[in-house]
Amino acid sequence: MANKAVFPRVRHPRLFVLRKRLALWLTLIAAVALLAIPVFAVALLGIGALGAYGVWGVFWAKWPALAFFLGGIWFIAMGFIAVRLLSVLFVPLPLPEGVRLSQEDAKELYRLIEGMAWVLEAGRIDHVWVTPEMNAAVLQRPCRGFFGRIETHLLVGLPLMHSVTCPQLVAVLAHEFAHLGVQRKGAGKYNALLRAWLLRALDRIGDVFPFIGAQADCWLRRFYKNMARLARIEEFEADAQATKIVDAKVLGETLVEVSLKEQFLSKDYWPRVLAQSRVRAKPLVRPFRDLCLGMSAGFLRTAMDETLSDCEQPQFMHPTTRERLSALHVLPAISPKELPSAASRYLLPLLLTLAWVFDRAWWRDVRPDWQLTYRRACSEHKRRRER
Repeated sequence: MANKAVFPRVRHPRLFVLRKRLALWLTLIAAVALLAIPVFAVALLGIGALGAYGVWGVFWAKWPALAFFLGGIWFIAMGFIAVRLLSVLFVPLPLPEGVRLSQEDAKELYRLIEGMAWVLEAGRIDHVWVTPEMNAAVLQRPCRGFFGRIETHLLVGLPLMHSVTCPQLVAVLAHEFAHLGVQRKGAGKYNALLRAWLLRALDRIGDVFPFIGAQADCWLRRFYKNMARLARIEEFEADAQATKIVDAKVLGETLVEVSLKEQFLSKDYWPRVLAQSRVRAKPLVRPFRDLCLGMSAGFLRTAMDETLSDCEQPQFMHPTTRERLSALHVLPAISPKELPSAASRYLLPLLLTLAWVFDRAWWRDVRPDWQLTYRRACSEHKRRRER
């Protein structure tokens, strides 16, 4: 692996300096809001105790049973609300879903990951997961739920591995590790977990106390906007940091390739797979098993390139491909070479097993709707024949 000094130091424009200040400010807001929840819960318990004491003082002399009943009811009601309020703090982080790869199963992929993590100063990658999604992500979770050492999980989608070449996979991983090396390093990872903790607590408050949740959303509207702003800046900064080890042109080609393949899968491949439900009780095509064949046979590069700007919708939390290409100062382009996919190199011994696992999970999820659609189609066809 090349020495880190070989790579040029990325310039830090004002936008990335703003990111640090914005992240710190949002973390302070999250800390204050999280502290306010138990303080308010304790206040509710105090109100319950004072109310019960007042009721007993008024009614105890003449009606002790009524005083005990009313005071107890008031204290229990306030205590119940306080406990429910405290419960919003204990919403666990979602665990990674997919198939976890051991180092023995994917030695070459682990060597690539460890080398890139070292170059980008991303720290240790504890677990690597293959998922059925068309994306890659890095997650950091405490090893004991809410406490313990922070473990880093790398999630790489099997459709993504089929969609990109080996150099493009390097670009994808460089972007993800840049998040760790720049934004989730040292205290940054704890700050990010604190902000995420508040968002989970607010979601839970909306379920438990709808009125309070709606009011909190109004008060924290600016906080939500700044969180979205922070997420967008982090994407641009990760792209800039990724250019330490990949050329900006290659990164731009990867962004275009992933965007076009994602459009193909969502608007062409998966609709064709689900269309079988109108003519077959069970699918003839296994989507993950036949993903590579469907990609090579159905994906039309030139036709999809013309629709890149038309099909991509603006996103609230994530910049569009056009915006990211503009920040990299590269034009939309597609790799001129047809190279083997990253899946064929790094996951070849495991491809059939992974496809079997994901196909079984997919069929378990879609089976009820599939069979309902098939029965309706059969009934409709029968009615047409009777006419």
